[in-house]
Amino acid sequence: MSSFSRRDVFGLGALLAAPGAALAAAAASRGRAELTADLVLVNGRVLTMDDGRPTAEAFAVRDGRFVAVGDNGSIRALAGRDATVIDAGGMTVTPGFIDAHCHPGEVEELYDVSADLRSIAEIQAALRRRAETTPAGHWVRAFKFDDTKLTDGRPLTRQDLDAAVPDHPVRVDHRGGHTTWFNSKAFELAGITRATPDPRDGRYFRDANGDLQGEVAENARDVFDRVGLYEQFSVEQERERGRKAMTHMSRLLTAAGLTTVHDAFASADKIRAYQQAFDAGELLHRAYILVGGVGADSPFAKLRDAGVYTGLGSEHVRIGPVKFVADGSASERTMRMSTPYVDKPGDYGILTMDQKELHAAVEDAHRHGWQIGIHANGDVTIDMVLNAYERVLREWPHPDRRHRIEHCSLVNPDLIRRIKATGTIPTPFWTYAYYHGEKWKAYGPEKMRWMFAHRSFLDAGIRVPGASDYSPGPFEPMMAMQSLVTRTDYAGRVWGPEQRVTIDEALRIGTINGAYASYEEHVKGSITPGKYADFVILEQDPRAVDPMRLKDIRVMRTVVGGRTAYLRA
Repeated sequence: MSSFSRRDVFGLGALLAAPGAALAAAAASRGRAELTADLVLVNGRVLTMDDGRPTAEAFAVRDGRFVAVGDNGSIRALAGRDATVIDAGGMTVTPGFIDAHCHPGEVEELYDVSADLRSIAEIQAALRRRAETTPAGHWVRAFKFDDTKLTDGRPLTRQDLDAAVPDHPVRVDHRGGHTTWFNSKAFELAGITRATPDPRDGRYFRDANGDLQGEVAENARDVFDRVGLYEQFSVEQERERGRKAMTHMSRLLTAAGLTTVHDAFASADKIRAYQQAFDAGELLHRAYILVGGVGADSPFAKLRDAGVYTGLGSEHVRIGPVKFVADGSASERTMRMSTPYVDKPGDYGILTMDQKELHAAVEDAHRHGWQIGIHANGDVTIDMVLNAYERVLREWPHPDRRHRIEHCSLVNPDLIRRIKATGTIPTPFWTYAYYHGEKWKAYGPEKMRWMFAHRSFLDAGIRVPGASDYSPGPFEPMMAMQSLVTRTDYAGRVWGPEQRVTIDEALRIGTINGAYASYEEHVKGSITPGKYADFVILEQDPRAVDPMRLKDIRVMRTVVGGRTAYLRA
């Protein structure tokens, strides 16, 4: 991992300029005579997410912030001579959507083999093509593989990869990010044989005969990172790759209506990619960064030692929590639970941190002023994380720390009570019920009553946001609305109907609740004077369409800070 330069740590250039809270206060306090707007929207069906004024026809914007919300006539009167006027034509306008856990801008998106394919033969063909132009000894890498979406009726195996590429090491990463398939050459280079025991925080999957199947889970994959050859790039080339990947994803995110994304694991290189895209004028969305926290040389350790803590930044990008990973994946069926998987009676999942490690990590970050976000999917792991949060809040109280549990997939009434009592913010998946429906058979209906428990969190008074975890899950907010409201997957199967929410609740989950998860409810998440002018125009009103068609509502325009980031042609 690259280290931070002085510029990266102490300011990150123009990207992390002084926060704009004073500007918000000033905008909110201006007299009517001073409210000459540079942008107005009229003839809209505006759903503000502001309890003081839930709906409106129009609003005015000045210097990138909302300055007035009201009826068409009063807002038109505020337009300056050169103001931009957006006529919404009766379409629905909402605050910009906020994804509270996403992984945008990974270079794999543009440069590795895409394994987002539906047959083993297609994956083999894609790997062969890349191997033809890959130097001897170098890795052939693929990403975004989804094992349960293959049409072959059987899993991908080591032998399948050997048949496609016998002489290069091959890795095929699951889109969930917690399991990888390797060929025999890769196992040979890593020194892994059928006799190699599983580490405590990982697994080498084996077939019925005890032979290596090819799939490797969690931290058992670390050994593969130390073998084989990789294409080398200059510093300038590496940064250009990062900028292009971030720019690409920023365009896709804003086209879907996302104006803020919580980047769920940023390295030093990722932070530089934000800087590069911002400097080039290509960063269209706002970001709240979860900083990688593993190891003495981690980005968190460097920032902590420089005196940085959660909150440094500007309206474009802010430093958020430190991020740790304590168990496996929901979509890859490796999360740690108190009861086993339905299809694997002896399998309870994998822990990647123990209780002692969690206590130490949480204490260090909490006492240095950091918000904390810990990946914990299973009920066993969530209990362990809450043990650590309860301890530090008891020993070193804080009135509003808002520590987070990333994913927080499988809960129960007692865990929900403790989450509420500690002020913890869960960030459950919001497109998973729809997109990953075939995977929930491994959990069964009883567990699914308590997975992605948005309904239960809301009922407990917890301000739960929505989170895609892209690339593990699709990032489109309208798919998320459908998933939250119907709990029905793409094949019509219903999973955990007890956790359904209303469309109005889903819209709040995707806007103001997301802002709360980053301490930003005072500047974003609703169409309110003084807040950033982040909004989305939808072709149809989500409250008026068939809930099974919510994902088909088109985003017509996305505006970030009063500037159009996306306009549908």
